[in-house]
Amino acid sequence: MKKGYIYILLTALIFSTMEISSKMIAEQLDPYQLTFIRFFIGGMLLLPFAIKEIKVRKITLERQDLLYFCVMGLLCVVISMSFFQLAVLYTKASTVAILFSTNPIFTMPFAYLILKEKINQRTIFALIISLIGILFILNPLGLNLGRDFTGIIFSILAAVVFSLYSVLGKKRIPKFGGLACNCFTFLAGVAMMFVLMLLFDKPILSGITPANIGTVLYIGIVVTGLGYLFYFLSMEETTATTASIAFFIKPALAPVLSLFILGEKISANTLCGMF
Repeated sequence: MKKGYIYILLTALIFSTMEISSKMIAEQLDPYQLTFIRFFIGGMLLLPFAIKEIKVRKITLERQDLLYFCVMGLLCVVISMSFFQLAVLYTKASTVAILFSTNPIFTMPFAYLILKEKINQRTIFALIISLIGILFILNPLGLNLGRDFTGIIFSILAAVVFSLYSVLGKKRIPKFGGLACNCFTFLAGVAMMFVLMLLFDKPILSGITPANIGTVLYIGIVVTGLGYLFYFLSMEETTATTASIAFFIKPALAPVLSLFILGEKISANTLCGMF
């Protein structure tokens, strides 16, 4: 269990840089293009380790497993993360980080209905306190209902779909392990994204320059490869509900990182919410 908490902290730290690094190149690359590239890099990074894990476990991939990974890739890569990149394009990185961090609200009922995980009073109490903090940070009465509102809608949609993906991911972890689940999900999603991008004439590599390739690689290797690996390892060591706590640590970290890296100011209500 202690190892699971370490994985949760690593997940929170890495995921807190996700919106910031994406915002830095949001105007330079198409949202779908960046989604495709980051998960291709992340999937290929994990592939050798995933193959080794499959051999160690002596697992043979069956047709139903391939269908499962296609569904997971559709939910995570094609739908949730595409909404996520669109949200980053339309509103502040810190706002997206906070709203995407509400996914445990949806993870809990999904885990209860699909995995039959129990929800105790302490978890509910922690959830309520965290929601109050998020409301302070978000400050709904002061929102700009222009581009910000569009970004908010995309952020919430990304969070809902990601929570369903997280819960369904728990079902195959005992068989494949978190690493293999991540890898095959990413590659299945990337394959579907590639077909869609060709159909809708989206750029694949154009726009990548020596100036932004470092950020692209960071998003692919660290945020996508290592971040999701630690997230699924935390679920392997704990539960889907406990692992989702990483997304309540993130709202306190992301605004601070946004201040130092992007220059996004921290307001008084954000400080209250972080506390």
